[in-house]
Amino acid sequence: MKNQKCHIVFLAFLSLMLFIFCSENIYAQKVKKSKARISVAYVKIMDGDVYFDVKASARVNKKTVKISDIEILVFNLLKDDKIALGKVTTNIDGEGRFKLNSLNDIKRDSTNNYNLQFIFKGNDQFKSAKKSILFKDVNIKANIITKDSINYMTATLTNVVTNNPIVDESLTVQVQRLFRPLRIGEEFNMTDEKGAILVAIDDDIPGVDGSLTFEVVLNESDDYGTVKVLVKSTIGIPIIDESTFDQRTMWSPRNKTPIFLLIFPNLLIVGVWGLIIYLIINLFKIVKL
Repeated sequence: MKNQKCHIVFLAFLSLMLFIFCSENIYAQKVKKSKARISVAYVKIMDGDVYFDVKASARVNKKTVKISDIEILVFNLLKDDKIALGKVTTNIDGEGRFKLNSLNDIKRDSTNNYNLQFIFKGNDQFKSAKKSILFKDVNIKANIITKDSINYMTATLTNVVTNNPIVDESLTVQVQRLFRPLRIGEEFNMTDEKGAILVAIDDDIPGVDGSLTFEVVLNESDDYGTVKVLVKSTIGIPIIDESTFDQRTMWSPRNKTPIFLLIFPNLLIVGVWGLIIYLIINLFKIVKL
C-alpha cells in the first residue's frame, strides 16, 4: 500500500515537472526576437583620423531602443573575397567607433569604390543584422587668401584616384567653437567646374591671441561620406582677457577677499570686544568699592 502511494506521488511530481518544462519551452517559443538595425557613417579628416561611427538600435514595443554591449564585425568586401578587418563593441548609448590607420588598410574594388560590411550575428534578444556602405575617396585642399584686404577661404574637392575635380558638391565652411562650429558664408557652397569654392571670411571673429581653426566639410555625402580639412590661422580679433580670477573682488573665492573687507570688519570686532572688556573691568571696580 505504501509503495503504491509513493509511486503515485512520484508520478504526480514527474508530471508536474514535465508540465513546467513544456510550459517554459512554449513560452520561449512565443517570445519573438526584435530586429536589430545598424547605421554607419564614414568620416575622414585630412591628415588625421579615418573612422566609422556605428549605431545599433531596435524597435521594441513600438519604441526605438539603443542596443548596447554587442559586437559588430567589420569586413572589406571585394569581388570574390571578404576580408575581416576587426570588430567594434557598442557602448551604453548603442554607439561605437571603428578606426583605421588610413584608407590604405582597406582595398578598392574594380570600380574604385570601397565596400565595407558591418555584421551583427544576433543574440537571445535581437535578430542578426548587417549594413553595407559604399564610398569613394576624395581629398579637400583648403587655404586662406587675401584679396583687396578681404580674407577668403578657398577649397578644392578632387577624386583621389583620377585627380579630377568634383563638381556640384556642397562644402561647408565653419570656425571651431566650444559647443558647436560657427558657420561662415552661405549654407550651401557648391563647387564649380574646377571643384573649387571661394568664401569670404568676416573680419570680426574673435579668437584667443587671434588664433582661429577653420573647417571645410563635405558633410554626409551619399557617394563620399564626410570629409573634413582643418585650416589654422591668426586672422581673428584677439580676445581681451577680462577675467578677474586672480583679482580681489566681491565675487572671488575666500582666499581672494578684498583687503578692505579683511581690515574693516576685524577693526569693528576688535573695537566691540575692547568696549565689552572695558565695561567688565569697570564693573569689577564698582563692585570692589
